[in-house]
Amino acid sequence: MYFVAIVGNVIILHIIRTDHTLHEPMYLFLAMLAITDLALSSSTQPKMLAILWFHAHEIEYHACLIQVFFIHAFSSVESGLLMVMALDRYVAICFPLHHSTFLTPAVVGKLGAAVMMRGLLWVSPFCIMVSRLPFCPNHVIAQSYCEHMAVLKLVCADTRINRAYGLFAAFSVVGFDIIVISVSYVMILRTVLGLPSDEARFKAFGTCASHICVILAFYIPALFTFLTHCFGHHVLPVVHIMSANFYLLVPPMLNPIIYGVRTKQIRDRDIQGWCGKDP
Repeated sequence: MYFVAIVGNVIILHIIRTDHTLHEPMYLFLAMLAITDLALSSSTQPKMLAILWFHAHEIEYHACLIQVFFIHAFSSVESGLLMVMALDRYVAICFPLHHSTFLTPAVVGKLGAAVMMRGLLWVSPFCIMVSRLPFCPNHVIAQSYCEHMAVLKLVCADTRINRAYGLFAAFSVVGFDIIVISVSYVMILRTVLGLPSDEARFKAFGTCASHICVILAFYIPALFTFLTHCFGHHVLPVVHIMSANFYLLVPPMLNPIIYGVRTKQIRDRDIQGWCGKDP
């Protein structure tokens, strides 16, 4: 799965970089998503493989905190990118004549920078707060990577403020993004159902299908993992560990596959690359 994630996202980046016809908002956001997936998977999966293959169960303290930062920062960035991609589809379908006016390359860059800054600013405080807490003699994390709530369970001090901020950061980021995505697709659905022909409706739905699949692949395991950490005290440990692994394994692997199969421009460009033909 790690190999597929690396190869698939690198291919997506190469296609978008080399084909100037793909230098449009949708594909620029997709390139940002591919970079985020590469960073997210590479911050955790090599250590997962070391644990499973070589029984390297130990991780240095600061490396663990860095992993906490990367996991939550880039998860926030990925959620934000899915949100701005939904806004891009909304503008493209509901205001097609103004799409290039609204979403210029400069605006796309500013949106990407804003999403990145939000991830860094929201995640940095609870990483700093955790680093200042005393830890118990038991240093065993019951999963294959360092994650905020799992690390807090090792602390021998009052962690209510840390837990409260973690919940606030998670619900504010994910809650805001899901609301924007939902409103965008409600407006898209209203516009699509008002189109005069079945062919036009089918084409409009087709442009959104890839994005909807990626949204479901990201949010379903992420929300399940987060909620079981907070409230799932009766969930079997093996179920929780597997869901936590899938949360970081599945989206980076599926995203390039979904977009490669569902997006005609990328699929055609990939086929031409394999055949050695110019577009």
